[in-house]
Amino acid sequence: MTRIVYIGNQLSGSGKSLTTIDTLAPLLKNLGYEVVTASSKQNKLLRLLEMVYTVYKNSSKTNYVLIDTYSTLNFWYAVIVARVCRTINLKYIPILHGGNLPQRLKSHPKTTLKFLNKAYKVVSPSDYLKDAFAKAITQKIVHIPNNIELQNYPFLHRQAAKPKLLWVRSFAHIYQPKMAVQVLHKLQSVYPNAELCMVGPDKDGSLEECKEMADSLGLSINFTGLLSKNEWISLSKQYDVFINTTNFDNLPVSLLEAMALGLPIVSTNVGGIPYIIKSGKNGLLCEAQDVNGMVSHIKALVDQPELASKLSKNARSYVQFYDWDQVQLLWKELLT
Repeated sequence: MTRIVYIGNQLSGSGKSLTTIDTLAPLLKNLGYEVVTASSKQNKLLRLLEMVYTVYKNSSKTNYVLIDTYSTLNFWYAVIVARVCRTINLKYIPILHGGNLPQRLKSHPKTTLKFLNKAYKVVSPSDYLKDAFAKAITQKIVHIPNNIELQNYPFLHRQAAKPKLLWVRSFAHIYQPKMAVQVLHKLQSVYPNAELCMVGPDKDGSLEECKEMADSLGLSINFTGLLSKNEWISLSKQYDVFINTTNFDNLPVSLLEAMALGLPIVSTNVGGIPYIIKSGKNGLLCEAQDVNGMVSHIKALVDQPELASKLSKNARSYVQFYDWDQVQLLWKELLT
């Protein structure tokens, strides 16, 4: 039996959002792989130590080490774990998640290139990062998209849209949550009944900043905190437009989920997003931090039912290519 050690931030049990390790690891187990994961430690140093210990402990029986790789501080977890793998001659496979990873190649070229070029293979969930790293690691990179289990997302065809907005993400500055508050403020000058629901846990104090901004502008916003997937999927039935305000991104699962649910999407045009959202076809795009642009797109959806209907239908059709039934075949090919 193929044994995999999967390294990532497994913090959903501590009130954080689900990450790829939380969703992909059990799916790989269901395919018959033996999967050991690390780490769920909240303390960053203890988390790193457990990651390293888990790799060492299982080294004699391990075929591959999967390493979730982000562009913030967690990038260095991946680099250190990879160095351990090289020391004990284990095949490691980084899975690139961070939308700002190309900047790592510019700011730390030697470290980044060594980390990637010494890997057995490098998995890129998005064409965006595949293109960004293509010249540096041509022979190593494999495109395996993030996946969803489409059967868990009931499609609701929005044949018209009311100004009822849904935002789902961790509250962090890189995701620009305050832009959502500003969008609602401007939108209510046209549609006084416009609503906004923001779902997600706080990561860096941004949640409190959004609440303070909402209070200062006299806005009533539904801040739900972290919800389970089933809870926010159920909640989504009450809303007609999904907004994504981020400054950096790769291939956000939340967008795939919104598309599967039939929510017309208005998103910032950053990172890997234009690789999946084709503006006017399966969503609408505006520039980063362009509040007026996002408001204009939302108005178009409300005023043009045929546009909302088309985007809702096309989004669901597009996202079927990310269903686990399709994506699992790529993982099987890689791990044979």
